[in-house]
Amino acid sequence: MKNADEATTPLEGITVVTEPAAELLNERQQIDYRNQREQCLEWLLVFGKDPKKADGYARTTVSNRAQRMDPFYRWVWDYEDGYTTNVTHDHADAYLMWLAKQEHSNAHKDNCRKALQMLYKWREHEQGLDEWDPELSFSTGHKTTAPRDYLTREERGLIREAALEHGSVPAYKGLDAEERDRWKAYLAQRLEKPKSAVTPDDWEEVNGWKIPSLVSVSLDAGLRPIEVERAVTSWVDIENAVLRIPKEQSSKNTGHWVVGLQERTAETLDRWLEQRETDPKYDDTDAVWLTRRGNTYGSSPLRQVLRRLCDQAGIPYEDRQMSWYSIRHSTGTYMTREEDLAAAQAQLRHKSPETTMKYDQAPVEDRQNALDRMG
Repeated sequence: MKNADEATTPLEGITVVTEPAAELLNERQQIDYRNQREQCLEWLLVFGKDPKKADGYARTTVSNRAQRMDPFYRWVWDYEDGYTTNVTHDHADAYLMWLAKQEHSNAHKDNCRKALQMLYKWREHEQGLDEWDPELSFSTGHKTTAPRDYLTREERGLIREAALEHGSVPAYKGLDAEERDRWKAYLAQRLEKPKSAVTPDDWEEVNGWKIPSLVSVSLDAGLRPIEVERAVTSWVDIENAVLRIPKEQSSKNTGHWVVGLQERTAETLDRWLEQRETDPKYDDTDAVWLTRRGNTYGSSPLRQVLRRLCDQAGIPYEDRQMSWYSIRHSTGTYMTREEDLAAAQAQLRHKSPETTMKYDQAPVEDRQNALDRMG
C-alpha cells in the first residue's frame, strides 16, 4: 500500500504552495503556480539527478530545495512588480547578487544556489531553456563569494590561437579533384549535410572569422552568454575599438557601457562583419553571431565551442567548471591585477555586491592597454 500511496501522491509531505506565496497570489495565480511547482518537483523526484537513467533526487532533498525555490519566485514577483513563472537566467543571477548582500551564512546561500540549479535543470530538460551556469558560487569556508574556474593567462593565449585555427581546411582552389572529394566528405559530416550539397561557400564558412571574432571579443569584454545572444551590429565601433552597449540592451545594468577592445580584436571583428554581410542567414537580423542553424548562441552551444577549442589547444577541463563564464572570470581576474577593481568593474559591466564605485572610473584607453598586456 505504501508504494501505491506514493504513486498517487508523489508530493506528499512536500509543501507546494507556501503560505507567504499564497498571500501574494489570487486564486487563479495560485492554481497556475501550484501546477508549475508540481511539474518541477515531480520531475526532480523521478528524473532530476540523471534524466537519461530516470534517477531522481531523494524526497528530503527535493523538499528542502523546494523550500528555497519559493523565496526566489517571491523575489522575482517583487522585482517584476507582478506574478510570473517565466523566471529567466538574468533573474537567477540577479537573485544571487542580491543574496550575497544578505545576512545569511554562506552555507545557506550555497544551498539556495543549488536549489536554483535544480529548478533550471528542470526548465532546461522540460521547457527547452538553455542550461543555466551561475555566475557566483558561495564559499562555505569563509565569508566571501568566489567566482567559478577561469582561464589562466597562458590559456587565454592558447584559446585565442585555437580560435584562429578553428575549422581551417585547405583552400578550395588549391585542391585537385581527388583531394577536394575527400574534403567534401569531411565537410558533409561536419556540417551535417549531404556530400552532394557541399559547395565552395562551405569552405568559406568553416574558414571564416565568426569564431575568432566571437572568442576575441569575449576574451576582451568578458561577455556573458546572454550578452553574446543579445549582441547586435550597432554595438560595434571599429574605429574606436569599443563596444557601445546602450542602457536598454545592457545586462544587469541601468546605464550605457563603453567596453574597450584590443586593436587586433577590432580588426578581427571588422573582418567578420564584412564576411557576415555575404551570409543569407543574417539578411533579416542584426545579431552579430548566429549558430550554423541560424539561432543565437546560448550557454550550451557556447560551452561546446569553448570545449572544442580547449581540445584543440590541449587544455584539460575534466575536473574544472569550464563554461563561457570561465572566459569572463579570467578577464576580470587579470584586469584587476593589471589595473584595479574599478577597471574590472567597468570592463565587465558588473554591479559588485560591495560598493566599488568609490574607486575612480578607469578610462577606456587604460583598459585597452591592460588588454594588450593580458594577451
